[in-house]
Amino acid sequence: MRVMAQVAMVMNLDKCLGCHTCSVTCKQTWTNRDGVEYAWFNNVETRPGLGYPRGHEDQERWRGGWELDGRGRLRLRSGGRLRRLAHLFANPDLPTLDDYYEPATYDFDTLVTAPADESRIPVARPRSALTGEPMAVTAGPNWDDDLAGSPVHAAADPVLAAMTEQVRLSFEDTFMFHLPRICEHCLNPACVSACPSSAMYKRVEDGIVLVDQDACRGWRMCVSACPYKKVYLNHRTGKAEKCTFCFPRIEAGLPTVCAETCVGRLRYLGLLLYDADRVAEAAAVPAPADLLDAQRSLLLDPSDPEVVAAARRSGIAEDWIDAARRSPVWDLIARYQVALPLHPEYRTLPMVWYVPPLSPVLDATGARGGDDADADDVFHTITGLRIPMEYLAGLFTAGDTDRVAGVLLRLAAMRAHMRRRSVDGSADPALLERVGMSAEDVEAMYRLLAVAKAADRHVVPAAHTERAAELASWASGCSLDGPGGPGMSPTASRGGVVPLTLRRRRPR
Repeated sequence: MRVMAQVAMVMNLDKCLGCHTCSVTCKQTWTNRDGVEYAWFNNVETRPGLGYPRGHEDQERWRGGWELDGRGRLRLRSGGRLRRLAHLFANPDLPTLDDYYEPATYDFDTLVTAPADESRIPVARPRSALTGEPMAVTAGPNWDDDLAGSPVHAAADPVLAAMTEQVRLSFEDTFMFHLPRICEHCLNPACVSACPSSAMYKRVEDGIVLVDQDACRGWRMCVSACPYKKVYLNHRTGKAEKCTFCFPRIEAGLPTVCAETCVGRLRYLGLLLYDADRVAEAAAVPAPADLLDAQRSLLLDPSDPEVVAAARRSGIAEDWIDAARRSPVWDLIARYQVALPLHPEYRTLPMVWYVPPLSPVLDATGARGGDDADADDVFHTITGLRIPMEYLAGLFTAGDTDRVAGVLLRLAAMRAHMRRRSVDGSADPALLERVGMSAEDVEAMYRLLAVAKAADRHVVPAAHTERAAELASWASGCSLDGPGGPGMSPTASRGGVVPLTLRRRRPR
């Protein structure tokens, strides 16, 4: 057992408002500059819908993630070394600008310099941020926002396309929800394996996946290999960029910008301990429906004395082990088992997990004439409402509807139990027995999901370094403001010492 640490995130989708505050603050911090106008390290998608870039989940088209060969071994869907070498200069699996959108600016000078003429109202016409030419705005990073019932947008959803005709035609009557997405910082990242120049790497100390801008040669194989399409090409520098998990803030013990500014307080940050020796084994489980259990089995109980001893032997500091014990991410993923990974069938072992939305199920309960406060009515609705179950399972459990139903039943039991406690102070042992949880666990899960303060939602241990003061200074300005980003600073280009936090660790 080789214990390693991973900074991870869980998002409670019941709380997402679709306000895009996380996207805007991330944009202002990391990609508010030339070359990455179209790149959104964080975006919020309406589901069902096409997402961003459009149809990014269609791996028959994009060939992202991993698959098993005829002998059950992992291989990149984008092909082996020979195929990547053959397409080094003409990669056929890259999204085009149309799959993203052409970023626009506006001719604001017209508004400022227009003469005072009541008969003519000046208009700031859109112009391409890339060419400067006039253009019509026909797409954007959240173009299908709040349009999940639209046959134009929902019908082209790759997850819906895999379902029956009845499901796809009636899905608009079921529910809509928002899905925030960032880089998954996977345990088995396809982007790292596909990079010909080893510029993409996963940090040993905290598992964050980064790009060494000095080593990147712009081959864009990482863009193709990432099944979540969360790697972008900076068209000015010709280098790849992606979500950095706000590593300067993480190193200073602070939450990511998206978590710090989230209006719905739906993001949970924490440390996980996992067995690095079993990552390849877990990713190569034959049945896609078994990947969830395989990934959970990698996560180690930070309260287990054997795990703690192994973590110490691996050089993990005591305060990091303590942070892993207090981690809300560990509680939601492993203790309460209400968080699920996004598309485990990609076999990348993602480390951004989601608590599926329960509110649409409560709405459906009322529409059927049931009582959304009655656990039996809610349970009946969950088990009978196959349409959203199929869709949620297509996102989070590789199609296993029973696993999604189990999570929703547990969340419904929590609501029913807490409502009963609030009304008359009673408890229903049979209700808790049905979901295999004690009253103490249910109430602790409620406190975490409903009323937890920032200190309980974000448990981030500071990095251990002699240059802690420098790390703290980075926390106040962690954007890629230098030309080309990390590793491309004037000091680095002159052959000087690259800051400690930006040095490339040896890839695993």
